Amino acid sequence: MASWTPDPTFYPSPRPAAGAPPEKLAYVASFDPARRRNDEMAVVDLDSGSLTYGQILRRVEMSGAGDELHHFGWNACSSCLCPNMPHPHVERRYLIVPGIRSSRIHILDTKPDPKHPEIVRVLQPAEIADRSGYTRPHTVHCGPDGIYISALGNAEGKAPGGILLMDHETFDVLGRWEVDRGPQQLAYDMWWHLGHDTVITSEWGTPDTFENGLVPELLLGGKYGHKLHFWDLHRRKHLQEIDLGTQHQLIFELRPAHDPTKAYGFVNCVLSLEDLSSSIWTWYRDGSAWKAKKVIEIPAEPADPDLLPPVLKGFKACPPFVTDIDLSVDDQYLYVSCWGTGDFHQYDVSDPLDPKLTGKLRIGGVVSKAPHPSGTVPLNGAPQMVEVSRDGRRIYFTNSLYGSIDAQLYPDGIRGWMVKVDAKPGGGIEFDRNFFVDWPQGLVPHQVRLQGGDASSDSYCYP
Repeated sequence: MASWTPDPTFYPSPRPAAGAPPEKLAYVASFDPARRRNDEMAVVDLDSGSLTYGQILRRVEMSGAGDELHHFGWNACSSCLCPNMPHPHVERRYLIVPGIRSSRIHILDTKPDPKHPEIVRVLQPAEIADRSGYTRPHTVHCGPDGIYISALGNAEGKAPGGILLMDHETFDVLGRWEVDRGPQQLAYDMWWHLGHDTVITSEWGTPDTFENGLVPELLLGGKYGHKLHFWDLHRRKHLQEIDLGTQHQLIFELRPAHDPTKAYGFVNCVLSLEDLSSSIWTWYRDGSAWKAKKVIEIPAEPADPDLLPPVLKGFKACPPFVTDIDLSVDDQYLYVSCWGTGDFHQYDVSDPLDPKLTGKLRIGGVVSKAPHPSGTVPLNGAPQMVEVSRDGRRIYFTNSLYGSIDAQLYPDGIRGWMVKVDAKPGGGIEFDRNFFVDWPQGLVPHQVRLQGGDASSDSYCYP
């Protein structure tokens, strides 16, 4: 499990990481929304010189049906080189793959054959709940002292959700991370500023408010998450809460600056109750406190009610429904997925408080159903989970959000796909016409992880 030299995919700072060799493989979570068959981890060929470029090479079945594979991550990453708790001889070898609905966690070993990962351990829900008090594991981040996993529910599937810690060598669940959670109750994403000893968490809702789809009465009543929470990383103590307002519903993906000297980051709000817009907020350090500012607002688009799903007909508009964002390793570009309209945006965020739109594409979408440039077939679903290569030149995304919510916005069912976008020097984006993965029927894809690391896997401790 250990080696005598640091894993070559570990980098002390973002600069050498951005110069790393191009990725050759992607690991993609793939699930059955009907929960009748086992979910799978798909291995996709990303080598443009390969005869199988843009094809699924392997499909690794999970141990049982009903997992709903969602987010997942590595057992170890560049944070293992941090000076406060170094583990430089741990390898980036294992994928930690939770089932957000089943609360099982599969451990996949990628080292013997990266193209054919093998399941080496399955942690059952009862064990996880007994040791941590949590269920519905979501975000996985490798830290300098272990594997951190956010969870959306407690052992009974209610509030509070929180964070559990797992040993990154044995994969034993160590326990609940929080010592003092303060007012925090709802959970979703988590990440950190290692250079500032700060953890940030966001909010969605308890499992009973989303597992059968978003509940319109709760959404319109402002009952889903609308806050950010800031924590002391080492004391595991809640420090500050920022309420973005009940009109800002579903505070999702956290993307802190990769430069450990920078105390800012970005988070997306999925829906405004005032006008169906989506927004991006920058959090930043101001003296001894954290603040948050709305820096991007993406409006809803008027639409013929006959073209809208039942949940949107009365609004006569299609919301952008920004459900994922990702920040390039050099902290220059933010990528934004509009899962409602089908837009995919690139922003120059060199000034994190004043982003500039530098690129825009459209594919799929509730109303537009825009095709990929390689074909003329109308597509459903839209840009959703997005991942950026370490050098920032290649961006990959898939088109499914969550099984029961997919059915609300795309009631005809989602036919899965994965695409690649190329970033132009100096700004701008374009589709790779030769990369369109038509997903196996009956399964849909969600999160993408890149072999050797990517923009949302690693944390760095040196500037």
